[in-house]
Amino acid sequence: MMKQRLAALIGIMSFCLLGRADEVESNALKTLKNGRHIFRFDTFGDQAFWGDTLKLQQSIEGADHGGIGPGVSPSTALAVGLKVDVDALPQYLKKKLATGQVDLNDPANTLALLKLNAVVGVTGFFDHHQRMTSLGIQCALCHSTVDNSFAPGIGHRLDGWPNRDLNVGAIINLSPDLSAFTNALQVDEATVRTVLLSWGPGKFDAALLLDGKAFRPDNTSAATLIPAAFGLAGVNLHTYTGWGSVPYWNAFVANLEMQGSGRFYDPRLNDATTFPVAARLGFANVQRTPDLITGKLPALQFYQLALPAPKPPQNSFDPTAADRGKALFAGKANCATCHVPPLFTEPGWNAHTPDEIGIDDFQANRSPDKRYRTTPLGGLFARAKGGFYHDGRFADLSAVVEHYNQHFGLNLTPAEKTDLVEYLKSL
Repeated sequence: MMKQRLAALIGIMSFCLLGRADEVESNALKTLKNGRHIFRFDTFGDQAFWGDTLKLQQSIEGADHGGIGPGVSPSTALAVGLKVDVDALPQYLKKKLATGQVDLNDPANTLALLKLNAVVGVTGFFDHHQRMTSLGIQCALCHSTVDNSFAPGIGHRLDGWPNRDLNVGAIINLSPDLSAFTNALQVDEATVRTVLLSWGPGKFDAALLLDGKAFRPDNTSAATLIPAAFGLAGVNLHTYTGWGSVPYWNAFVANLEMQGSGRFYDPRLNDATTFPVAARLGFANVQRTPDLITGKLPALQFYQLALPAPKPPQNSFDPTAADRGKALFAGKANCATCHVPPLFTEPGWNAHTPDEIGIDDFQANRSPDKRYRTTPLGGLFARAKGGFYHDGRFADLSAVVEHYNQHFGLNLTPAEKTDLVEYLKSL
């Protein structure tokens, strides 16, 4: 009898544990799908800024469709780095595109793509007359691209990949009304347009509306490269200069950069010396209603942390040389001291002073901690366009290796430098 009762108890416990595991897995999958949808399609109500305030939809429509100016054709949209999700296109349209039956110089076809929700990271809002009344953006605008499997700029989504073709400044410059920027920065419209056009492809200045510093001391743009949003599981600080974790930065961007409707709190932004614009605008404690952001942060974080760093393409590196480079990475070159495998950043507070890494302090000083984050190294090939480091100052990985070789006096031979680069390319 005792054995029977024990067996029954074990059975009940197993059933409960199994049920609990199924519940966890079900919740994880549900959260993942929800987070993916938020990442790809949620505007957080930011159309009130990009459409209602900046009136970008008017420039996209063009005068022939109820807007202003010549409009934005698909060719122009692709030229400024916007991407098209081939999976959102109906079969008949794909056939027409493939056979050249779609006029890519006609803004009407840009509007058609927006109606299909096929432009990655951009949502057009249309009235019952099919006229575009507003426009919003999503996380995917900057942090997704496509695989170009159908045509350049048209393909399957690659979430988390930085869109280094995207010319954010040129897109914002299309706005017929930049008063939101002129008022915030207390400068004239011509100055704002000069700043926007200084960014160039693949760059964005997230600190501009915090400190108003549009240019570095050498008069080059203060914008930084759009970072990757993949490979962040286990990584503490999320951005080039720290600031906070993934959910912190998601809240920061959704509220302060995308200008969505929600709540955000960071008393560090009350520092009028470092962040004069943010302090004046009250960015330290944003309380917009309705709150369309806060409740979405958990699922958004969950999805981002699920995005793995992509593996490098086949035959894109020399595996034998990479094996030698791996030994150098952990040994003579001493890279693994900071880029600790398998995170390839420090477990814990992964930040260093400018002096420690041998570069200037301009961008670091635009952040609360005045430091640079140790960037995770997975999927380096996917963010090589535009160069390396926060501002792309190093054109390629060889330049990065040479910088550290000189800064730390590593005395690497030419062959060792090559091997180290091949290992970095393999990550």
